[in-house]
This record gives sequence, structure tokens and C-alpha cells, in this order.
Amino acid sequence: MSANKDFAEQVHVVSGFLPVAMSTGANAGDWISMKNYGKCTVILFKNIGKAGEDPTVVFEQATSIGGTGKDLDVIDKVWVKQDTNLLAVGTFTIATQTADTSYTEATSGEDACIWMMDFSGDEMDVANGYDCFRATVADVGTDTPNAAYGALLYLLWAPRYGEQALLSAIVD
Repeated sequence: MSANKDFAEQVHVVSGFLPVAMSTGANAGDWISMKNYGKCTVILFKNIGKAGEDPTVVFEQATSIGGTGKDLDVIDKVWVKQDTNLLAVGTFTIATQTADTSYTEATSGEDACIWMMDFSGDEMDVANGYDCFRATVADVGTDTPNAAYGALLYLLWAPRYGEQALLSAIVD
């Protein structure tokens, strides 16, 4: 068991992208380094938008936080809370798929959503120097009155080093 007992000593929370109208263009998450962490949970949190304007989360890996990405085919399980009223959704359901670089759900545009996706840093192409990661959400559409606003968070956990002040994930 880790000597770190508080949440903030075990999980490093990093902004993928801040709340934004996801219909204003591509929403590229910040690149982060996985060198100091064993696992990452990606959370997409969005409000109700318009039918047919479904978000698609895409995972990429790179050799540096300023790098050019390539697909990271690790999304095989997604914890989903999705409805017009998330207060009425008590537990997550689990959506499964063959490991892929992306995830979407055909009726998610008109719902509020919390999607959580995990992967291990060991699933990256570390043999070829890939240890940096980002998630993106493509432009969901053009509906202005019902624009889907969303935010993306990275929760980095299983720190490789047991320091109380967790190490940065935004430097190589």
C-alpha cells in the first residue's frame, strides 16, 4: 500500500481541454507524458446537445508532448452515464468494443454524458519511444442554440514514484 493516503497524493488531475462548445471546431486535448504514471483515466463530461451531433473521443500517442501523434488502439471498455438528466442515473453501465482508437455512441448528442476510459501506459508503443498521450473530440456539429459544451480530464494514477507532490505530466 502506498504511503500516500490522500486522493491528490495518488491521482494527478490534468486538463485535457477546458469546457468549450464542442461545435466550434476540433477539440484537441493537451499532450501529457505517462513517464511517471502507470495508468490514465480519460473523462469526457458534456451537457445535452442535439441529436446527430455525437462526440467521438480519439486516443493518440507520441514520442514527446509536442509530438506528432499516431493511433492508440486501447479503448475497449467505457464506463457510461448518459441521459437527459444525469441526476437520475445512479450507476455507470459498461460499453465494450474491440480495442480501438476511438469511441462514440449513436444517441449521445441529445444526452448529457460522463464517459470514462482507462488505459495502461504499458499498452503504448514504449519500445519505439511512445510515452506521451492525448485525447481529442472532433467537432460535433454546428447547432448553436443547443451547442454541446464539454470538458475532458485526465486522471493519472499508479504513480511510478511515491512522492507526496506528484510529478508533472506536462513535461517530457
